[in-house]
Amino acid sequence: MQTEVILPLIAYLLLVFGLSVYAYTRRQSGNFLSEYFLGNRSMGGFVLAMTLTATYISASSFIGGPGAAYKYGLGWVLLAMIQLPAVWLSLGVLGKKFAILARRYNAITLNDMLFARYKSRLLVWLASLSLLVAFLGAMTVQFIGGARLLETAAGIPYDTGLLIFGISIALYTAFGGFRASVLNDAMQGLVMLLGTILLLVAVIHAAGGLHSAVDKLQQIDPALVSPQGGDQILSLPFMASFWILVCFGVIGLPHTAVRCISYKDSKAVHRGIILGTIVVAILMFGMHLAGALGRAVLPDLKIPDQVIPTLMITVLPPYAAGIFLAAPMAAIMSTINAQLLQSSATIIKDLYLGVRPQQMNNEKMIKRFSSLTTLILGLLVLLAAWRPPEMIIWLNLLAFGGLEAVFLWPLVLGLYWERANAQGALSSMVTGALCYTLLASFDLHLAGLHPIVPSLLISLMAFYLGNVYGEKRQLASSLPS
Repeated sequence: MQTEVILPLIAYLLLVFGLSVYAYTRRQSGNFLSEYFLGNRSMGGFVLAMTLTATYISASSFIGGPGAAYKYGLGWVLLAMIQLPAVWLSLGVLGKKFAILARRYNAITLNDMLFARYKSRLLVWLASLSLLVAFLGAMTVQFIGGARLLETAAGIPYDTGLLIFGISIALYTAFGGFRASVLNDAMQGLVMLLGTILLLVAVIHAAGGLHSAVDKLQQIDPALVSPQGGDQILSLPFMASFWILVCFGVIGLPHTAVRCISYKDSKAVHRGIILGTIVVAILMFGMHLAGALGRAVLPDLKIPDQVIPTLMITVLPPYAAGIFLAAPMAAIMSTINAQLLQSSATIIKDLYLGVRPQQMNNEKMIKRFSSLTTLILGLLVLLAAWRPPEMIIWLNLLAFGGLEAVFLWPLVLGLYWERANAQGALSSMVTGALCYTLLASFDLHLAGLHPIVPSLLISLMAFYLGNVYGEKRQLASSLPS
């Protein structure tokens, strides 16, 4: 193990736990559920921008995405920039209206919003189960990314790194709740920005300048500097699918949407859109370009996902590598803590208290149950990550797509279509989930499109047809017999 790399990382983890202790002291008063899962809706613009960005940017962006750019070249950098409007879309489409309704309904979770809108307990159970299954897969990806990072950059064996990483996150999230999550996200967002700029400059310098790096890529494979990328992967259907999956569809991600009911006021939203978009632009461009140009420095990596950790220890001095190690760690930790809290909130608020509402005022029991649930979920995901796949980006995109296929239309149409009803939402969720599962399981790409595109189109049609049926049923039941 490399002591110079590990010491700055230990200092960073201590700072994370320090912020969690501070958050714990702040949640000793007030309504526990609102404080633990939403931080009493008190986020300002800067914190909103950072937590939304840090939640969205994950192991896929710092490990998997640059790994794909290493394999497929500069075309993948162009593809990654498709994600630029993600924060603007999330806060612009959901933002104000979502927050106003959440305050009116006193909603703590996304499923609270769905129940208040559609009055269907069946819909809430279906949404809860879908969320938990998809989040278990998504969090597994993040744990794998964190352990691989420690393995490659710090020389810690994968299993040991997974234990350190997983137990740390499970403890500080269970201990500090939402406020710890967003405070750490704000700090982690700054760490990610600094680390991205530092690494990109170091990679360009190690490659002998930008011109020299591009020349080396062209010598390795001319396709690496073409818009279509290596293996001609970047076709028009693939790029359109990618935009739907990682940009437009982000509106339907529960852990992103819940940030839209946690901010303080309209000023916070406006500032969050501007700052969040700038931060996403810098991080996406910087990390993917570092991954693509990294092939000029390290042309023979067998596992593409190792490009960023290997570059860190190759182009940076040991202590600088240790400081930068905190950047991808921050991206991973911020995504996991958001998904852990959302999963815990789903189990406690939507499932347990949905069955036993009389326990709502038993705050002592809810406190213990919430923290314990968060901790247990973290440990379960740790076990699931014990045997990882070679490239985590595909597993991450699979979980992303599943959540979007289930939640996108019930959320957006529920907000903007007054006539939307429970039958339409249920039809959309079931159809989207089944269609996406079948297409993804059998690796079917209709017209070269990713499964998310036909799944969203079919689920939109199902929403409309289910809605028409629901209206007819309501009309029939209201007619005199």
